[in-house]
Amino acid sequence: MERTDTGIVIDTGNATDTVNTEQIQCIDKDHPEYPQKMRQYPSMPSRIYLKGRLPSPDKPTVAVIGARMCSPYGRIQAFRYAKALSEAGVQIISGMALGIDSEGHKGALEGKMPTFAVLGCGVDVCYPKTNKQLYKRILWENGGIISECPPGTQPMPWCFPARNRIISALSDAVLVVEAKENSGSLITAGFALEQGKMVFAIPGAVCDALSTGCHRLIYDGAGIAYCPEVILEELGISGRNRPQTEEKTNLGLASDLNLVYSCLDLRPKNPDYIVRKTGFSPAQVSNCLVELMLRGLIRESGRHYYVRT
Repeated sequence: MERTDTGIVIDTGNATDTVNTEQIQCIDKDHPEYPQKMRQYPSMPSRIYLKGRLPSPDKPTVAVIGARMCSPYGRIQAFRYAKALSEAGVQIISGMALGIDSEGHKGALEGKMPTFAVLGCGVDVCYPKTNKQLYKRILWENGGIISECPPGTQPMPWCFPARNRIISALSDAVLVVEAKENSGSLITAGFALEQGKMVFAIPGAVCDALSTGCHRLIYDGAGIAYCPEVILEELGISGRNRPQTEEKTNLGLASDLNLVYSCLDLRPKNPDYIVRKTGFSPAQVSNCLVELMLRGLIRESGRHYYVRT
């Protein structure tokens, strides 16, 4: 490992179980490249390690975080929100964990903006190993891998709560998609609140344990992220992707089809629910569902349960 006269360390070795140790930067707190957003908080590390690049200070950054063992609903929402924010020019940062974190990174990449991962291990260690392709794609797409752990450091339990303070520090806002009541995501949200950042949570079913943490945040004053535009408005960039949203909701359907379609979202609904909501007969609802499926607007997610495509 060699230290250059710019305060940056380049490691060209081969640590055990690592992906690649070339072009790792070590940025000390007194170096000009150390993120300004992190300088103002006393709990920040004295140095950080970096592969790729840091988030641009000139662009808004949102952390998308949540449960590792998330539901299909949570995966869809993490991807959807991250993609919408990315399309509007927002950088997405997360922890590259399984579940919500990974879907947030993928949604950001789909939205064509760089994404950034803060790891609880060395930046040359891909954890979890199953995210190797995502790790590489983050770097290919002009993003960055960040950690306070020296290269070669293997993941340890204490590293993950510590890295959460870096995620929140680098963000302008934090979005919690799914979280249990004692989730690590709430640690990140706590750091964000201490740092004066905006915190948003996506609501879910009251009987769902994965939504308990989000509901607790909302009860304590977090913003209800009922759509991505809520976050964009708070960031002062509302309207950038509104035309696409309006186009998707204005489908030119007949009134009965439109009413049935409006009853559906990404949570599975059965015909009985739609009958109660619309007042239509079961036969009329059935005919509308068939028509909407033929048009490719909805699909059957389970026996007699339907979701939007």
